[in-house]
Amino acid sequence: MKKGVLLVNLGSPDSPNPKDVKKYLGEFLMDPRVIDVPQWARTLLVKGIILNTRPKQSAKAYQKIWWENGSPLIVISEELQQKVQEQVEYPVALAMRYGSMTIKKGLQELADKGVEDVFLIPLYPQFAMATTETILVLAEEIRQQHFPNLKIESLPAFYNKPEYIKTLSESIKSHLQDKNYDHLLFSYHGVPERHIRKSDITNGHCKPSDIVDCACCKTESQAHEFCYKHQCKEVTRLVAEYLNLEEGTYSTSFQSRLGFDPWLQPYTDRTIERLGQSGVKNMAIVTPAFVSDCLETLEEIAMEGEEIFHEVGGKGFTTVPCLNTDQNWVNNLAKWIEEWAKTPATV
Repeated sequence: MKKGVLLVNLGSPDSPNPKDVKKYLGEFLMDPRVIDVPQWARTLLVKGIILNTRPKQSAKAYQKIWWENGSPLIVISEELQQKVQEQVEYPVALAMRYGSMTIKKGLQELADKGVEDVFLIPLYPQFAMATTETILVLAEEIRQQHFPNLKIESLPAFYNKPEYIKTLSESIKSHLQDKNYDHLLFSYHGVPERHIRKSDITNGHCKPSDIVDCACCKTESQAHEFCYKHQCKEVTRLVAEYLNLEEGTYSTSFQSRLGFDPWLQPYTDRTIERLGQSGVKNMAIVTPAFVSDCLETLEEIAMEGEEIFHEVGGKGFTTVPCLNTDQNWVNNLAKWIEEWAKTPATV
């Protein structure tokens, strides 16, 4: 069977104008794995409230970070695809979960090249309902409807793979080697606490509201395979261990909350504020839930985060870029593709 690879990232509006942003937000927020409430309630919330106010605000944010050649996330992802393609012999296609670069188009591109066996790589280190799961579910629906002869396998969450931790750690080390900072904040994309409970295959191990001891994250359990909170905490722990960070000089937080339900805590904006108020004058921040810089890293963290820090007396604010097209990251992806391709097919 001819093999091929499909890289899948989040997505982006086609342009930073409100009309395109509204279309993109509508698709994103109507995903039942993003806002997991009954459809009538989701429709009322998204189409009746959010899409009447949010697109103009979000469009302004996109305009701040938009590049001459397009959306940063799309441009970076396309460059990543090209670099990976140079290292492997199998066709490598690129798709987005939301927006015009659909998963269907990506699978069609591979099918047109005669590919029968697809290695789908969600470009997210940690598993979450609203990221990896929604990609895999949609890809399977599309396969059944349009490509029934395709076989699709996927790369599991790679948050704790030694080569990934080394690549992430060395990237952080490289970007901070000449920087003065007192505290390193690991900021991960937030999710509602209920998402953690829904993904708990043990139906009871995960305690997403425990922000003090986080005992459930430290206690061995099958739940960790799909627990976003544990996987984020583990990335922080493993990177801190690799870089020999001293206790108290780093911490973990969660950004980008929406609505009134409790989300994973501590919140990034409040953590930045607290660090500044506690006397931290220079801080650095890294966003390991993303492998490509995007609105959440370039605007929410690098711009809004810095503004918050300065407002409470902070001075130096350093944002570590995502892995983007880092050569070691490209090498990791190529290695995982080659390992998959050499694995004997299961009947």
